[in-house]
Amino acid sequence: MATQLDIKRRIRSVKNTQQITRAMKFVAAARLRRAQERAFAARPFARAVTRLVHSVAARAGESTHPLLARRPEKRILLLPVSGERGLCGAFNANVIRRTLEFLREHTQQEPSLIVLGRKIRDAMRKQRWKIVAEHVDVTMKPDLSRAGEIAAEVISLYESSEVDAVYVVFNEFKSVLAQNLKLERLLPIDRDPAGAGNQPEPKADAGIDYLYEQPPAEILGRLLPRYVQVQLFRALAESAAAEHAARMTAMDSATNNAGELIDKLTLYMNKVRQAAITKEIIEVVSGAASAA
Repeated sequence: MATQLDIKRRIRSVKNTQQITRAMKFVAAARLRRAQERAFAARPFARAVTRLVHSVAARAGESTHPLLARRPEKRILLLPVSGERGLCGAFNANVIRRTLEFLREHTQQEPSLIVLGRKIRDAMRKQRWKIVAEHVDVTMKPDLSRAGEIAAEVISLYESSEVDAVYVVFNEFKSVLAQNLKLERLLPIDRDPAGAGNQPEPKADAGIDYLYEQPPAEILGRLLPRYVQVQLFRALAESAAAEHAARMTAMDSATNNAGELIDKLTLYMNKVRQAAITKEIIEVVSGAASAA
């Protein structure tokens, strides 16, 4: 049986852990507010860019822009987005599991990876899949210029026909208690809004006639790379907000569990102390009775 000293040490250790989890919860809550604002601000911008791309592509006729070219998917590229740190429940595990499922389902398409995040990088290094590039510390504070660097790598691979399709896996922020694990096709860009497979589109504006200063083909040359950049930035921003929400929820649960464990240990320590006192009383009474 554990002594009172052992139980006191255990209680003190759990209290120290509880203080850490409570502090991590508050830090995650503070970061969540800024990350949530960034994710919410990125959504309408990404929708507007998507709507503009579809509008211009519909008026460009048979444009031969490389990012609109559709080829048989003989080689595919996957961009999984994970967190940079742990202690956020099943957030990273869900991304890793969905990534492995996707890779196993498309083994015939020679899948390759550009990993975004420290956790997915560490997990994929232990696997046999081909890693084209690694980017860490991209979700701590999502940056549009960093997303542009990743987009440039993806576009280069697609335009050189090294890959025939590009997909991205990320956690979309839904609420503090829930995240949606999403798989979206990034390239090729679909001309038809109904077949884009990305975020919900606003009401189509195909019936509205626009006047463009430059030819539509020239506009597409500048617009399509920006579209890829914006979609990657949105994925990074959504993943950052979802990670902070998952960490805050996990640390809140850990703090509550630590409190319950402290209560149980305190009750158990009181029982042990009461048993020790009772034993001493019985020994004193027995000794007095035997002496009499």
